[in-house]
Amino acid sequence: MVIKRYQRPEMAHIWSEQNKYQAWLTVEIAIDRAWNKLGEIPDADLAKIEKNARFNVEDILAMEKITKHDVVAFTRTVSQSLGPEKKWIHFGVTSTDVVDTAYGYLLKQANELLRTDLQRLKTTIAQKAQQYKDTVMIGRTHGVHAEPTTFGLVLATWYSEIERDQERFEHAARGVEAGKISGAVGTFANIPPEVETMVCQELNLHPQEISTQVLPRDLHAEYIMTLALIAASLERFALEIRHLQRTEVREVEEFFAAGQKGSSAMPHKRNPIGSENITGLARVIKGHVFTALEDIELWHERDISHSSAERIILPDTTELLDYMLQRFNKILATLTVFPDKMAADLNVTHGLIYSQRVMLKLIETGLSREAAYDIVQPKAAQVWEQKQDFRQLLEADPQVTARLSPQDLDDAFDYRWHLRRVDEIFQRVGITSVPQK
Repeated sequence: MVIKRYQRPEMAHIWSEQNKYQAWLTVEIAIDRAWNKLGEIPDADLAKIEKNARFNVEDILAMEKITKHDVVAFTRTVSQSLGPEKKWIHFGVTSTDVVDTAYGYLLKQANELLRTDLQRLKTTIAQKAQQYKDTVMIGRTHGVHAEPTTFGLVLATWYSEIERDQERFEHAARGVEAGKISGAVGTFANIPPEVETMVCQELNLHPQEISTQVLPRDLHAEYIMTLALIAASLERFALEIRHLQRTEVREVEEFFAAGQKGSSAMPHKRNPIGSENITGLARVIKGHVFTALEDIELWHERDISHSSAERIILPDTTELLDYMLQRFNKILATLTVFPDKMAADLNVTHGLIYSQRVMLKLIETGLSREAAYDIVQPKAAQVWEQKQDFRQLLEADPQVTARLSPQDLDDAFDYRWHLRRVDEIFQRVGITSVPQK
């Protein structure tokens, strides 16, 4: 199970032993209510079950040492709190009817937290994107300076990605918010489909249209894969912060609190530990995808090879992602941004970032693309090797000055050309105003 360091109390409670068994009991009582509506269980017996059915986690664990079966241990423990009406506990159902439906019930609780986490982060990203919409910085491809962009546009890509994550999440969440009360091999031999319908309605789940003894595990694999995609998104965002905080760049910095220590040996260090934490935990979640995929292939109508794995990966994945979303939201909300350093870094390559604009202007005068490229590239190489000023080299070349005026070069070296579509891009992404938290 996830260590407490990476648990938030709200999510940890959902996956606690107490809440798990409470979910099992909720399912068992919902089954009895359905039987009652069908005339099988007397009102008096149902009333006693609803009032008196209870359990103690320690008693269940002690009973399991004898039964070697957790559901049998649970039902026998609950039965000890009842009189003759205990005969209706687990009536007509099999273990996985209860366990899988309870998983759907627990995952629904977890999904409410994750849904809130995602929306909160999306709101923070939108606010920061608006704040830095026009904050010019160098765009990088392959880690190398390319052309100007804005920090707001970088954040806008995060906003769009989180929206896709939300869409995928809603689909996958609905898949696992399912129930099945169909018996030992899914044939409803000992319990009518109406019970399943009523139970799922009470628990706000949807009945799976067909199951074996278990719910189809492709549902859970899709869910884990979706949470892993969200974790991968967070890792991508965190990696950008880690790069931009490097000493050679230092265009952003994670908030560094008074009294915080960056290194046990070097007092000057301020490290992007939050973003590195996100990166590490994303690796754990992505590793769970393989296990979830392996859980799909079960023997015939059911085996329990998936069970032990799911006891780990379902709580751990949801708990870790909940923690990551909360932590990254705080990282972004308190991020220190250095616009002056971003602007200064535009000049690190002595004007080379405007090479494409120069080439295109030469093409517009009638040169072929090949000829224009061959004029510009040698000068770019000279700048790389000798750290000369790119524009000065152009201004010293008659091939260039014969075709481009000083005004043409002023225009080619104006970073604002690259930012003229920013508002349009923001509209396409859907960030048109700053949402309020």
